[in-house]
This record gives sequence, C-alpha cells and structure tokens, in this order.
Amino acid sequence: MSHPYQHILDQVNELLQSLPPSVTLVAAVKERTPQEVDAAIEAGIQHVGHNYVQEAEIMFPHVQRQAVWHMIGHLQRNKVNKALDLFDLVETVDSVRLAETLNRRCAELGKVLPVLIEINSGHEPNKTGVLPEDVDALVEQIAPLKHIQVQGLMTMGPRYGEPEDSRPYFQATRRVFERLKQQNMPNVSMQYLSMGMSNSYLVALQEGANVVRIGTRLFGERSSCKL
Repeated sequence: MSHPYQHILDQVNELLQSLPPSVTLVAAVKERTPQEVDAAIEAGIQHVGHNYVQEAEIMFPHVQRQAVWHMIGHLQRNKVNKALDLFDLVETVDSVRLAETLNRRCAELGKVLPVLIEINSGHEPNKTGVLPEDVDALVEQIAPLKHIQVQGLMTMGPRYGEPEDSRPYFQATRRVFERLKQQNMPNVSMQYLSMGMSNSYLVALQEGANVVRIGTRLFGERSSCKL
C-alpha cells in the first residue's frame, strides 16, 4: 500500500538529492496540514518555515521540535512573545524597533536568537524589508544587542513571473551580503543567504544562496487553508 503523501516524499527526496550539501532546504508550510508536514519531515526535511505566528501556533503541538522552525513572514512586534515560543530563527528582521523588541524579550528568556535581515531588494513599495542602501546602518544599530545575533540576509524576490526575473534581486542581496561580511562587525556573522522559492531557487543558488524556502515544489499548489 502506497504512502498517502507519496508525492511529498518523492519531491522532498528529489530536491534534497539535487541540492548541494551546503544548502539548507526550508519547507515553506503556509496553509499545509500537519500530516503534509509530517510526510516532509519523514522524507528528510529538517527545517520548516512559517509565515504567520497564528498558523504556527496551531501546527506546533503536532510537529514540535522535529524540525528547526524559521519565521519567514513579516513579524509584528505585538506577536514577538508568541513567536519566541515557537521559532528558532527569525529571517525577517527589518527594523531597529523589531530587533530591540526581540532582544528585550530574549534577554528575559535568557537566550540568544539568530536572525536574518530581510532585504527589499527590488525597492517594492508593497513589500517589507530594508532597502539595500539602508542595510549597513540598520546592522550597525542592531549589532550591539546582546540577545540577538545577525547571521545573514534574506530576500523574497518576485514570487511569480520568469525565474530569470529574480536574478537582479538576488544579485543585489548578494552584494550587500559580501559587503557586510568584509566589515567583520562584532556580533554579526554573514553565514546565511536565504533567497529563492519554488519558481526561482535554481537562479538563487547560482547567485550564492545557501538557504532556499520552498513550498509549492514540495507540496503541490495550495487550494485553501486546511488547518
């Protein structure tokens, strides 16, 4: 009898085998069922990414710490307390205020939280993230905070369209990444460059990504929220 989520097992296996060992695959699990995420973990997924704290709260009791949890959506400051109960890493820090809120709460919890800075690499007015030309100033302000540690950058790039359309976004983010790496700021380590989704991850890999966030390619198209 075949596995009820054989297509997920097959897709995860195929993708994991095709990615270089140095690349971290984050399964983007927005609107997926716990059973789908279980299948992905069974197939070898070790990192899951959620866009919404509310959805993650529902899924967490089921999945728990079988995987490393990444916050990959915009994090509102009033959700920080709940987020810190769930997520091991926040990929979407884009303001001093959010960084300070995370730092203050982590200090109370006695922990240090790895974070990535989200870059609005296309200067898109409807997207969150800090503009490439403003990143250095933001990181300089965040670096002294003792309970968060900047470990890299993240960018979205266009979700639709031709994969090649994403290349300039990824190149712009890579340039910022390399620039910050050369600065050797205390408490800042440019380890992770999180770029690329289902339609664009191959281009992202060519441009230096070592974290890719993939949902549709693993799970199939989303129909509606099933939680």
